[in-house]
Amino acid sequence: MGYVEPSPIQLRAFPVVLSGRDLIASAQTGTGKTAAFGLPILTKLGSHKPGAKPRCLILEPTRELAAQVETAFRDFSRFNDLLVSVMYGGVGYGKQRDELKKGADTLVATPGRLLDFLEQGDVDLSEIEILVLDEVDRMLDMGFLPQVRRIVERCNPKRQTLFFSATIPPELQSLTQWVVRDPEIIEIGHHQSPAETITHALYPVSRDQKFELLLALLKKIDFTSVLVFCRTKVGADQIAAKLKTNKLSVVALHSNRTQSERMDALTGFKSDKYDIMVATDIAARGIDIAGVSHVINFDVPQHPEDYVHRIGRTGRAEATGEAFTIFTGEDVEHVTKIEYFIGAKIERRKLEGFPYLYCALFADEVPGAPPRPVRRRSSSSRRR
Repeated sequence: MGYVEPSPIQLRAFPVVLSGRDLIASAQTGTGKTAAFGLPILTKLGSHKPGAKPRCLILEPTRELAAQVETAFRDFSRFNDLLVSVMYGGVGYGKQRDELKKGADTLVATPGRLLDFLEQGDVDLSEIEILVLDEVDRMLDMGFLPQVRRIVERCNPKRQTLFFSATIPPELQSLTQWVVRDPEIIEIGHHQSPAETITHALYPVSRDQKFELLLALLKKIDFTSVLVFCRTKVGADQIAAKLKTNKLSVVALHSNRTQSERMDALTGFKSDKYDIMVATDIAARGIDIAGVSHVINFDVPQHPEDYVHRIGRTGRAEATGEAFTIFTGEDVEHVTKIEYFIGAKIERRKLEGFPYLYCALFADEVPGAPPRPVRRRSSSSRRR
């Protein structure tokens, strides 16, 4: 599969997982967290036990992540007889129920669909030896904590529990108090800062020229594949449609798409059928798409941590990548919060040859723009 040396999170997690100790681990996206728990878990499970109940449960916050982890486990275990099954919403129950009946050593699931199967009596978690809560910060953000509690209560209390996350938020403390026992804690890198392999910059522009600047950037940069992030699902569809009219190979990804459409979009983007994928934050966390050369934020993320997650879709596995953010006067507050969060000023750039319109807020950034006007107080306001 191309692994030569373990990444830092793998190097430190392998011996802890193999020892049987509980673990809380955080590392930046793209550092190999799935293999960090997947490879030692498969080593511990050994071989398939016909007729046995699931021995490992991996909880994921989204369908895409569940499908991705299932694929990784199938790849990791191609030379043994261990079986993996996946369950997530947005599709029928029949095929997933049939998979369960065959018997699975590892079960990968989203909380909602797993609870459905538990309530229907189709799944028994009493023999779970290893419980993995993956992308825990994302699960907390999505409000899954009550569902996770109900699932954990069904698991074998003598299990080993592993937390893997890009960040360790304060809210995690309430979860760790009753889920893990004397865990080893591993933190790799500074989770608030982008990976060192990523070059990122801001492109100020007037609101009316955002799409024009996006097009100009796409024509200027030498890309292999580009992820364009939008704030809303409607916005993602609109940008994708406009890019298509400009003869670009593009697909949209967001939660209003059917599960088959979402999987087709991911598969097509990974296989180079599409050069550009326009997505909401559904693609910002955890989804592993190798070879994304550029990320462009068409809309500035409203939460600073989402900036780090978004641009972390490029520069993965020690490869280099570039990330650009288009911003207007309305986004200044969010940009300020992002810079405060990452502890650094982000470079402002202008695109040579682009016909910028006058924009007072960014006049200093635009070549040939008139000087920024100075507002003077009237004599009456000075007296006041």
